Amino acid sequence: MFGMDIGIDLGTANILVYIKGRGIVLREPSVVAINRDNGKVIEVGEEARKMIGKVPANIEVIRPLREGVISNFSATEKMLKYFINKVVERKSFFLKPRIAVCVPSGVTEVEKRAVKDAAMQVGARLVAIIEEPIAAAIGAGIDITKARGSMVIDIGGGTSDVAVISLGGIVVSNSIKVAGDVFDDAIVKYIRKKYNLLIGERSAERVKIEIGTADEKYEDNIMKISGRNLVSGLPKEVEITSREIKEALYESVSAVAESVHAAFEKTPPELASDISDRGVVMTGGGSLLHGLDKLIEKRTGIKVIIAEDTLSCVALGTGKYVEICDWSKV
Repeated sequence: MFGMDIGIDLGTANILVYIKGRGIVLREPSVVAINRDNGKVIEVGEEARKMIGKVPANIEVIRPLREGVISNFSATEKMLKYFINKVVERKSFFLKPRIAVCVPSGVTEVEKRAVKDAAMQVGARLVAIIEEPIAAAIGAGIDITKARGSMVIDIGGGTSDVAVISLGGIVVSNSIKVAGDVFDDAIVKYIRKKYNLLIGERSAERVKIEIGTADEKYEDNIMKISGRNLVSGLPKEVEITSREIKEALYESVSAVAESVHAAFEKTPPELASDISDRGVVMTGGGSLLHGLDKLIEKRTGIKVIIAEDTLSCVALGTGKYVEICDWSKV
């Protein structure tokens, strides 16, 4: 006899937890603040994210997941334990839960084992691993069980996964480590080079969300951004435009578009025909970058649809997978 069933979207930027019968019960940043002196966790999630760039030397704020995989096992385990304890009553652990966890399509067996071990360490009885494009497709409402080609582009914080799915499995996949984090880093580098101004990753993310674009046809919006002048060492404020951010992001968004093109080149013609008729579905936070869908449409000639509730697609798909999973085969 088993306890509850839990689905976890173990994202580079955010973690979402789905509990069968309750839906998505938690959505928090994948950030941990640790005391360097004793190794104890000080804050996790949103409270830890607020501390980025604002802590003394004895506190380290880390993101234990990088490029879609675990880069710090101990911190990931502590973070998972914290989040699961936050949403699950301790008495529920008398019957250990079954947990399904999402991973990018390009991860190795060793990386999958690390994810599985982390989930087991927090009290799971059984752990199922599901690839993100499959979860994203299910969460976006695509019926993946039919003999019909569907293409999903899932752009998260650490990876962009492109997959062609048919009969419940991935026929073609392409995963690149260019996604939201790389977009932010490109903005930081551009502003540093052009204005001799150093800004933090949170400021870069805000710029990306507010005036970032990949579209050639757009209104040129203006935004003020503050940072540290690298010449004087003093605080400084500059005005930047969406035209500049488009230039900063050009190389990164082009890499995403090229990965989609590369996936099409490997797709069997019958499935490619299905995708041409139905269009491509985009999910993940990175898909919300203004004009990215239009850029991919232009490069491929295929209609691109941004999924409804795109930030939650992978978590919702993982949750639905939990409900239909044959746990006897896990």
